[in-house]
Amino acid sequence: MSTVADLDLTRDGVLAGLPMPLTLRLSAPITDDELIAFSLRNKPWQIERNAKGELEIMSPVGFERGQRELYVMRKLGDWAEENGGVCASSSAGFTLPDSSVRSPDASWISDARVSALTADEQRRFAPLCPEFLIEILSESDSREKLEAKMRMWMENGAQLAWMIDPFAETVTVYRGHRAVEVLVRPDFVKAGEPVAGFRLPLAKFWSR
Repeated sequence: MSTVADLDLTRDGVLAGLPMPLTLRLSAPITDDELIAFSLRNKPWQIERNAKGELEIMSPVGFERGQRELYVMRKLGDWAEENGGVCASSSAGFTLPDSSVRSPDASWISDARVSALTADEQRRFAPLCPEFLIEILSESDSREKLEAKMRMWMENGAQLAWMIDPFAETVTVYRGHRAVEVLVRPDFVKAGEPVAGFRLPLAKFWSR
């Protein structure tokens, strides 16, 4: 018997004429294993599962957004090489305490938490929330929805998170239970714990 994991979104015409991003409501919850199989079958669509069990389907990113993601990932990865911890790209999914599976644009996890994962957990969606993460607003994103997603990250255990909005030229900083801070067109943003000392230049994000 076929399952949702067998569904080919393009071949089966599910996405024909539908605007992205798309929320797919299922008749029954999908397991992590089924979500992995579904995502592999439907590359390069970006697929997440929210806390309600719905699938949120996003189109592949554009060239400019891809460059921005790579830049942020490279800077964070270089810092981790010198200071410790493990970075993950936007392709890595995490199973969060609220049962959702989410993939930030860039994320950092401490060595201790990675070491506590079994080999099987590292091959699948890691059952944890990154301590630090970065999300970048794209033209197809709703700022309101991304702000809600940032709050979701913090509610699930993130210690520090940055939302970069290249269009409003702002960086919104989320830190635990502290008030949200909005930086307007900063030349760079410097992190505190858990990645104290990480510094991200941002000039290339703003309009020229």
